[in-house]
Amino acid sequence: MTTDYVALARNDPPIAAAAIVAVLGLATIGGFYFFQYVVGLAPCPLCLEQREAYYVSVPLAVLLWLGASYGAQRKVLLLGFLVIAAAMLWNTGLSTYHAGIEWKWWPGPQECTGPMNNVGAATDLLNQLNSFSPIRCDEAAWRFLGLSLAGYDVLVSLALAIVALWGARASFALKNRSE
Repeated sequence: MTTDYVALARNDPPIAAAAIVAVLGLATIGGFYFFQYVVGLAPCPLCLEQREAYYVSVPLAVLLWLGASYGAQRKVLLLGFLVIAAAMLWNTGLSTYHAGIEWKWWPGPQECTGPMNNVGAATDLLNQLNSFSPIRCDEAAWRFLGLSLAGYDVLVSLALAIVALWGARASFALKNRSE
């Protein structure tokens, strides 16, 4: 059975790359909903922002998977994979930033990393209360093998970006072969 997957990856890399991004990305979405709704770990504002790359990349990967299966133009495949790679590389940076905040390597956004300071006029207090999140970005809610969920998101996002770049390279190579 594993030889079937290896054969697919060798024979049609764009389909394999799109399938990997779609399946692994969907599993990651399932993972963060599992931790939120089953385990009960409420996401901080940075956690919610990190999800956006998956909300873009997974549906696009499914479309690329279908498109590659039905003979989509190579330019479309190339562009789609580059969009996924860019989104996942951005998310890798955002997740690294978030993990660094959790390890206290650098400060995070004030709205989710500490107390409200500089309380002045009543309008300032109201603005601070409206933008305050009780879920802190600077404390890891869960760690496994020393990595927080943000740390694991760095690894998953980077892996998906690499797979998307592999799909883009394969799409580009197919274009050159067909000319």
